[in-house]
Amino acid sequence: MSDAAYEARLSACPACDAAPLAQRVAGSGGTVDIILSLPTVHCAACISDVEQALTRHPGVKAARVNLTRRRVTVDASGLTAEELIPVVERIGYEAHELDPGALSASAADRQGRDILMRIGVSGFAMMNIMILSIAVWSGADDATRDLFHLISGVIALPTVAFAGQPFFSSAWRALKARRLGMDVPISLALILASSISVYETLHSGHHAYFDAAVMLCFFLLIGRYLDYRTRAVARSAAEELTALEVPRAFLITPAGDQAVPVAELRPGDLIRIRPGARIPADGEIVEGGSEIDRSLLTGESIPVPVGPGTALSAGEVNLTGALALRVTAAGRDSSLARLTALVAAAESARGRYTGLADRASRLYSPLVHLLAFSSFLGWYLATRDLRLAINIAAAVLIITCPCALGLAVPAVVTAASGRLFRRGMLIKDGTALERLAEVDCVVFDKTGTLTLGVPQLVSAVPPELRPVALALAQGSGHPLSRALAQAMQDLGVTPAAVQDLREWPGQGVEADVDGQQVRLGRAGWLGAAHGEATLSASWLAIGDQPPLRLDFSDRLRPGAAEAVRRITESGRRVMLLSGDARPVVAELAERLGIAEWQAGVGPTDKAQVVQDLGALGHKVLMVGDGLNDTAALAAAHVSVSPASALDAARVASDIVTLGADLAPVAEALDLARAARRRIRENFALSLGYNVVAVPFAIAGLATPLMAALAMSLSSISVTLNALRLR
Repeated sequence: MSDAAYEARLSACPACDAAPLAQRVAGSGGTVDIILSLPTVHCAACISDVEQALTRHPGVKAARVNLTRRRVTVDASGLTAEELIPVVERIGYEAHELDPGALSASAADRQGRDILMRIGVSGFAMMNIMILSIAVWSGADDATRDLFHLISGVIALPTVAFAGQPFFSSAWRALKARRLGMDVPISLALILASSISVYETLHSGHHAYFDAAVMLCFFLLIGRYLDYRTRAVARSAAEELTALEVPRAFLITPAGDQAVPVAELRPGDLIRIRPGARIPADGEIVEGGSEIDRSLLTGESIPVPVGPGTALSAGEVNLTGALALRVTAAGRDSSLARLTALVAAAESARGRYTGLADRASRLYSPLVHLLAFSSFLGWYLATRDLRLAINIAAAVLIITCPCALGLAVPAVVTAASGRLFRRGMLIKDGTALERLAEVDCVVFDKTGTLTLGVPQLVSAVPPELRPVALALAQGSGHPLSRALAQAMQDLGVTPAAVQDLREWPGQGVEADVDGQQVRLGRAGWLGAAHGEATLSASWLAIGDQPPLRLDFSDRLRPGAAEAVRRITESGRRVMLLSGDARPVVAELAERLGIAEWQAGVGPTDKAQVVQDLGALGHKVLMVGDGLNDTAALAAAHVSVSPASALDAARVASDIVTLGADLAPVAEALDLARAARRRIRENFALSLGYNVVAVPFAIAGLATPLMAALAMSLSSISVTLNALRLR
C-alpha cells in the first residue's frame, strides 16, 4: 500500500494523540538523522505540527513525516536525541530513544518494487508479442511469419531473462543445495518454451511459443507479488520489542554521570534515570521520587507514584522526577528481553501454517518433473521425433505450473483485504482470514483497545472553583490534569492568577491564590479518604476546605459496544483482560456487558490465559494494543490491534484497525468465513484444472502455447472467484 493511499485513507481524522518513540541513526554526508516513530498519528494536522516544531528548532535542517510508517526523519547537525525529545514533548508527544538500526524494512520494500517492475516489463512485452502473434494466427506465412517470429524473439528472450530472474535465481540455489523447489520446474518450462521457439524460428517452423513463455512469466510474477503483499507488512514483533530497548544508560560515577552502553551494565551498578526517559534495565530505586508510566508493560492507564525501594522494569517510562536506580538485571536478563523471547517463541510456533506449503512443494516438484520426463521419453520412444517429444514435455511443464494454485490464497486475501480496508482494517498475514473464520473466543484488552486511554472528567466542578482548578491543571503534565484542563477550557473558563506554582513529583501540584494555599493531586497527599473507587480520581483542596473529589472515566473507543454486542450475539465467548485495578475493570465490563473479566493481569499472565484457552480447544482472537499485549497477540490463534497501538503490538498482530472504530472487528469475523469458502473453492478449481488439463498435455493434444493459455485461464478463473468477495 502506498504512502499516498494510506494518507488519503486516514486524512479525514480530525484530531489524534500520538506517543512517539525515537530512533537515532547515522545519516549520509556526516549528518545525523533522528527518527521518531509516531505510532498513533492519524491526520495531516499531526504531520504539520511535528514538522513545524522540529524545523523551528536550531540545528534542524529538515523534518519529514512518513504517515504510513508513523515516523519523522529529522536531518540534524550536531544534535542528539536527548536534545530533540523536549521539542516533541512540548507539543504533546512523548519521545524515547530506540536502538539504532534495529528496524529496517527497506529490503522488503525493494523486493516489492523489484517484482512490480518485472511485472510491468513482462506485461508490456506480452502485449506486443500477442499483437505479432495475431498476424501469424491470421495466416501470415513464409518470410512474413519468420520475420514476426524473429521480432517476437528479440522482445521475448531479454524479457524472459530479466523478468524470470526471481525464478531462475531460486531454482539455481535449490539445485546447488541438491533439492527440488517449485521454481525448478517453472524455470525449466520457461527455458524449454524459449528454446523451442528459437529452434522453430531458425528452422522456419510454423509455430513459435515466445508469447507462451512471456505470458507464463507474467502470470507467475503476479502470483509472486500477491503472495509478497500478504507477507510484506508482517515484520517480526520480536525485532520491534528489541528496538524498544534503550541503547545506553547514564552510569553514576564519582566523576559524574557517564553514558555507557546498556550491554555493559552489571547488577549493582547505579544509573541515573532522567525525567521523560525510558528505564534501560530492571532495578530498584535508591534515591528520588517520581511517577512511572507502566502502560507499556502492564496496560495500567494511570501513572503510579514511586520512591526509594520501588522495583522498576526495563521499558517503563519515568515521567516527572529524576531517579537513581540500582540495577538488578540488564540486557538479555531484563524483563523486556524476557518478554521479547516469549514473543519470538510464540511467533515461531505458527510454523504449522507454513509447513503445509513446504510439504506441497516437496511433493509437487518431483511429480511435475516425473510427468514431464515420462511424457518426453514415451513420445520419443513412440515416434523417434525429438522436437515433438520436447514440445509435449514443455507443454506438460507449462500446464502444471502452479500459478492458479499460487493465486488461490493470495487472490482471496487481496480481495478480502480490499473490502476490509474500506471498512478500516488492514490484513497483514495471508493466513489470518482462514484462522479468523475458526475463532470461537474473543479476548479484549482494556486501555487503548476497548477504551481510548484518555481520561474524561465526569464530576461537576462548582463554577467558583473552576478558574483555580484550570490554573493548577495547566501546571501539571499528569494525564488527569490534562483532562481537567481540557474540560475547563471547553467550558470557556479563564484560569485564576496563581503565585509560586510548583509540582511535587508523584503527588500533585500546589500554588497560592489570594493568600490561600491550593493543591491538586492524590488523595493521600491532600489527606482525603477515598476508599476503593471504581473510577480514577484527583482531588482539589482550597485552603482549609475539605478536598473536592474529581472523578474521571476512560473514554470508550467508538464501536466498542457494538463490537462486543455483535460478537456475543454470534455465540462466541468474550473475555476482558486488563492490567488496570479491579474496580476500574469491573465498571467497564458491566458497562459493555462482558461477563468474563480479569484485572491486574501482567504480560506473561495474559499470554498464559490465551495459551490455556487454546489448550482447551478454543480458537482465540486477541484484540490488544500495548507492549503488555504483544506476547498474548503472538500466542493467539489470530490477533488484532488498533492503528494507535505501539509498533510492537501492531507488528505482532495479524490485522490492524486503521480507524478509531472497533465495530469492523465483528464484521471481519463474518467476512473471514466467506473468504475461507472462496479459498476452498479456488483450491478445487486449481486442482480440477490440473486433473483435466494434464492428461490433454500428456496425450499431445496441447501445444506449449495452448498450455500457457490454459494456465492463464485457470489463473483468471481463480482471480474472478476471489473477486466475488468485493
